[in-house]
Amino acid sequence: MRTTIGMLDEQGLARFSMRRLAAELGVTPMSVYWYVDNKDDLLEIALDEIGGEVPVPSDSPDADWRQQVRQVAAGYRAMLVAHPWASRLIGEYMNVGPKATAFSTVMRSIMRRTGLPDEMIPGALSTVYQFTYGFGTVEGRWQERCRAAGVREDDLFEEMSETARDHPGFHGLADLVERRGRASSLAEVRERDFAFSLDCLIAGIEAMRDRAHPGV
Repeated sequence: MRTTIGMLDEQGLARFSMRRLAAELGVTPMSVYWYVDNKDDLLEIALDEIGGEVPVPSDSPDADWRQQVRQVAAGYRAMLVAHPWASRLIGEYMNVGPKATAFSTVMRSIMRRTGLPDEMIPGALSTVYQFTYGFGTVEGRWQERCRAAGVREDDLFEEMSETARDHPGFHGLADLVERRGRASSLAEVRERDFAFSLDCLIAGIEAMRDRAHPGV
């Protein structure tokens, strides 16, 4: 499975095939099918496998759910950035493997400790996942594009910012990006934005909890 994941990381989904996997393993293509029925099954297993890279927080009732949400979001984002192909498969496959199932169970436990009513928990979970999915997917594909072009991401970002500054329709946006980007690197800007966005998300969960339980 590690060979499959390594090839997907290096070559992407478009170039990956069972025949190339067999060649990498030094076996015949038919040998691979002794272990999986088809390529879709293999990709689904690979998706569950990398899901195990996201740290599973403690299920202790005394743990701070806010910090655990931050921990999970950071791990999920890191997984998406490390494996850009994964974002293209999430949603295409059910992803009900053992790692995904165990992770989902712990996450529901964390969300129950927020104090939200049970009917709000699925929506809160979706908010955490969808925000992090979007952030990690964009970041991963941006870095993938930079690697393919053979350029540093800071250099490419500066080039794009200069283009925006020179375009009359983007003057306001360019000024905003420049003020936002006063940092030593694009990575620093990203970390700051991600942390602030998570703070907003957590504050929203707390606000909805308080609205559901007024006076408590």
